[in-house]
Amino acid sequence: MPNIKKIYIYPFILTTILASYIITFSSCKQEQHLSIYDIQKQVIEDSAMVVTAHPLATKAGIEILKQGGNAIDAAIAVQFALTVVYPRAGNIGGGGFMIYRSKDNEVNTLDFREKAPLSASKNMYLDSLGNVIEGLSRNGHLAVGVPGVVDGMIKAHQKYGSIKDFGKLLEPAIRYAQEGIILSEGEAQHYNKYQEDFKKFNTQKNVFYSKKNKGQLFKQPELAATLIRIKEKGEAGFYEGTTADLLVAEMQRSNGIITHEDLKKYDAVWRTPLQEPYKNYTIISMPPPSSGGIALCQLLNIIEEFPLSEYQFHSKEHIHLFAEAERRVYADRATHLGDSDFWTVPKDSLLSDFYLDQRMQSFNPNKATPSDSIQAGNIVINESEETTHFSIVDVQGNAVSITTTLNSNYGSKVVVGGAGFFLNNEMDDFSAKPGVPNQFGLVGNEANAIAPEKRMLSSMTPTIILKDDQLFMVVGTPGGSTIITSVFQTFTNVAEFGMNLKDAVHSNRFHAQWLPDQIYIEEESSFSKELINELKQMGHQIETREPIGRVDAILVLPDGQLEGVADRRGEDHAEGY
Repeated sequence: MPNIKKIYIYPFILTTILASYIITFSSCKQEQHLSIYDIQKQVIEDSAMVVTAHPLATKAGIEILKQGGNAIDAAIAVQFALTVVYPRAGNIGGGGFMIYRSKDNEVNTLDFREKAPLSASKNMYLDSLGNVIEGLSRNGHLAVGVPGVVDGMIKAHQKYGSIKDFGKLLEPAIRYAQEGIILSEGEAQHYNKYQEDFKKFNTQKNVFYSKKNKGQLFKQPELAATLIRIKEKGEAGFYEGTTADLLVAEMQRSNGIITHEDLKKYDAVWRTPLQEPYKNYTIISMPPPSSGGIALCQLLNIIEEFPLSEYQFHSKEHIHLFAEAERRVYADRATHLGDSDFWTVPKDSLLSDFYLDQRMQSFNPNKATPSDSIQAGNIVINESEETTHFSIVDVQGNAVSITTTLNSNYGSKVVVGGAGFFLNNEMDDFSAKPGVPNQFGLVGNEANAIAPEKRMLSSMTPTIILKDDQLFMVVGTPGGSTIITSVFQTFTNVAEFGMNLKDAVHSNRFHAQWLPDQIYIEEESSFSKELINELKQMGHQIETREPIGRVDAILVLPDGQLEGVADRRGEDHAEGY
């Protein structure tokens, strides 16, 4: 087996009830992870691979695979484990999307996105003058959409799971919650950063209130009890009975509006996958209410005719073209995309060669197009940043790509009293008012207006890519509005710039969207001052920002081996066998 590559490892052994771990220093300045875990950033193995945002979640997936589970079984174990070890994003109080491709080339997508409660209304976040009330859709009980994770995982298991006992898939998560996990520096810092919010927006004390320290054993008994109820009763262990009572009681203690009826009516939906060609590749991604699949395929369609092989990586030509394409695609997103159960999404038109050629007619290879001169394309209709992603391939060759989220770090900051899990703030992903940006600067209109039982538009872009009809890449990332562009860059880094997967994932990223009219680059970037000046001379506004995305990906190598790469920007961990 090839040597396993790790980033900045210092050998300091800690004895805990879980294992002996090595302190690992991340190369990401903003995170400054002083991890207690033996983190693997690049792994090459013969048979199976799991890449997630946390080492213990990855190990939960591997544990299930080694017990004979398939990729779906492992994904379910990972999802519930993340609730315990990575609650700021991968939580049962949220929702997400799944892309599945079987070894026999069956493809399917599962939408377990949150829904607006039955009593939600279009203007629920506006004051008497029609202005958006700052923070109301982002923090506290009114920001919460009806969670979809539990129903989604149960439906995935019913359709594709190979381990008959669903409850067995929750055992790693229950063990972590009961016995406790050892907190890394990064996770302790995140808990401590939001202490004031936890106290402000919660109605009862919980285990997240107190200051946390690196190396601390952290137990979550209330969450363990919730997971046991799901293990024993399945869907009824969450959407009915004790857990449902606790969730509704939490809503009633403040200004929340989720009811027992909302919980009972929630239903994850299998949707037709978006499949689009790009040269000799096939992109399999998520349809609405995710905007990610359509936007990714629009971007690839736009750049396909440009001579990328002649461009130097991160040259002004490369960044200028990508930014200009992204401006136009995000303008389309703001106007035309929403929950297809409520809004007619012109998918075929948005992805047509004729339409995208028209969108790029104003492209000037030497000059930036101001965003205020770009509007959504005219179509005749004939037909959110704390998220987490994981990628799995099993020994049979089945592949799963899942992106799941609470929206912000720890979502609404509200913990269900007595149940031990955070609730999302996905209502902020709706358009609270046409033309007013959400927390990610994304502008929406009527297509994404609030309505009862409607799913809010998302940027999540879980993706599986085939090359010459064979499995090639499983990829995705968190990052709010930057999700789409991070997946776009990771794939093109490999397919167009000839990078290996590790370099493709670890390379510095940039991001542009319709509004605001800027190109964002990572602070710890390799973008030279000369390059930045060239882009400014072309009319681009450049702004540095915190790290963009945390891509977790798997690549099938020419010899059939699996390369798993975990992003350097966090404590993400790859493991296989």
